[in-house]
Amino acid sequence: MKVTNQQIQDMYTCMKKIRAFETKAMDVFAEGSIPGFVHLYIGEEAVAAGVCQHLNDNDYITSTHRGHGHIIAKGGDLKYMMAELFGKSDGYCKGKGGSMHIADASKGILGANGIVGAGHNIATGAGLSISYRKTDQVCVCFFGDASTNQGTFHESLNLASIWKLPIVFVCENNGYGISMSQKHHMAIKDVADRAVAYGIPGISVDGNDVLAVYEAAGEAIKRARSGLGPTLLECKTYRHRGHFEGDPGTYKPKEEQESWLEKDPLFRLAAYMTDTNIATRDEILKIDAAVDKEITKAVEFAMESPVPALEKVVEDIYSDIIEEVRVR
Repeated sequence: MKVTNQQIQDMYTCMKKIRAFETKAMDVFAEGSIPGFVHLYIGEEAVAAGVCQHLNDNDYITSTHRGHGHIIAKGGDLKYMMAELFGKSDGYCKGKGGSMHIADASKGILGANGIVGAGHNIATGAGLSISYRKTDQVCVCFFGDASTNQGTFHESLNLASIWKLPIVFVCENNGYGISMSQKHHMAIKDVADRAVAYGIPGISVDGNDVLAVYEAAGEAIKRARSGLGPTLLECKTYRHRGHFEGDPGTYKPKEEQESWLEKDPLFRLAAYMTDTNIATRDEILKIDAAVDKEITKAVEFAMESPVPALEKVVEDIYSDIIEEVRVR
């Protein structure tokens, strides 16, 4: 699939935004400024950037507890995201959702989700809605390797394949379910092999190569838009940090960690861009500086945002309007 130099630069910018946002989130969490848990996407940026490059605002995504990268790649506003992490009232969910539950319906972001495997069913519902309304939208469902052991994964792939729903199931296989290596929680090497049980394409790619992700995702999304049904796309990648901030990650072998750090997706793309004259080193540094400035503004916005008022604690949680139902 053809990719332009501008698209490559856009994907680099997206990946840099994710890396910078997550690095800053790591820092402010360590300072005690962010309440709750934070699960960082550092090391997996190429997946979200490569996939979402093909999506429009009216396309849908479902996300996970490690969802900041997906939301940024789909066009989420960094200011509102950071404010939500800080638990402030100007955040996407007015400070009630936190890191794991950011949503933006205007961008087709149906929500990150703290429940493992919960996004599969939501994506299936979105895909059914698209099919029913006969639009050319697609839904991308992001999830981790361990969630493919959940019943929701198998139920969703079964329904999506039967009804030929316009869904791309994207497995971000970072090799671990919390602290358990994939080799201990499933008997197969490639999650993509599970597609054969549902009669749909199963593709496994290098998730640290954004161009490989871009190409594979493009074909899968084209297939979905054409009415040919879902695809299971497995992107093999690696999280640089622990499962959550505070997890020392001692279960990861040192040699394994070092090997994956050498395949850092952001640095790989930067090297490719300079080697192929897509961008000079100075041009890349200019992109980096602009992104860093945007992150600084997002943090300032979050810090200046007010804490939610106590009387707002149940606002948007329950229905505020009770409609009278008349039986005729």
